[in-house]
Amino acid sequence: MPTANNSFQVDRLEVQVYESQIQLVQDVAEITRKYLQGTLEQKNNAAILFATGNSQLEFLDLLTSLNDIDWSQVTCFHLDEYLGIPANNSASFGYYLYEKVEKKIKPKKFNYIQGDTLEPLMECQRYTDLLKAQPIDLCFLGIGKNGHLAFNEPLVADDCDPYLVKLVKLDPLNRQQQFEQGHFPSLESVPQYAFTLSIPMIFAAQKIICFAMGTSKAEIIEKMLMGKISKNCPASLLRNQVQGSLYLDKDAGKKLSNIMSP
Repeated sequence: MPTANNSFQVDRLEVQVYESQIQLVQDVAEITRKYLQGTLEQKNNAAILFATGNSQLEFLDLLTSLNDIDWSQVTCFHLDEYLGIPANNSASFGYYLYEKVEKKIKPKKFNYIQGDTLEPLMECQRYTDLLKAQPIDLCFLGIGKNGHLAFNEPLVADDCDPYLVKLVKLDPLNRQQQFEQGHFPSLESVPQYAFTLSIPMIFAAQKIICFAMGTSKAEIIEKMLMGKISKNCPASLLRNQVQGSLYLDKDAGKKLSNIMSP
């Protein structure tokens, strides 16, 4: 299996930098396989929080092809969902995860946030209750261009948040990113509000695997790892998480030469 070209630690966060995206994906899939197998051997069940977005595509394709994980004992959740989007809308994160994860692995259960609910506050409570009943073993994360984790934007991220699931108004930069990635036909059609799991809920996972790939992420990765730990860059809060690991390709890590090991 491939290994990272560079490994180092920033505060409590482990960082691995790879020569290419495919090497990163192959290594993290193997790490995930071993971790899930060990978890299932220990307690006969596991729970995963799934992220979405372009950074996850190759990884999910490889992960769901592994045939030596007993997915029938795995319960799945996801990190966020747009408000007002039905589950059969191709821009829905639930639709993304059904197509790319659930129908391939057939897990024990996939609990989706109902984006088209008529009572969004009650949906927050329903999903909160599901999460409280099933401790999370593994969380996959991506990082937005403004440093958001799930939909915890700089203005709403709170590492002392009293909520596990909440409604937030989306940052304009985030909405622009969603449009540029081709998920919506126009900027105006990107929803203004979304459900998100909070920072404390994400950090409650026993293991956190975070990805960032491509030159478009280089600037925010530099800010995340070399700037102050601050809610103004929610991803920087990961530096306090000993159970977290950040996996970068060389393009995403190209501004880190000052902190990389020789």
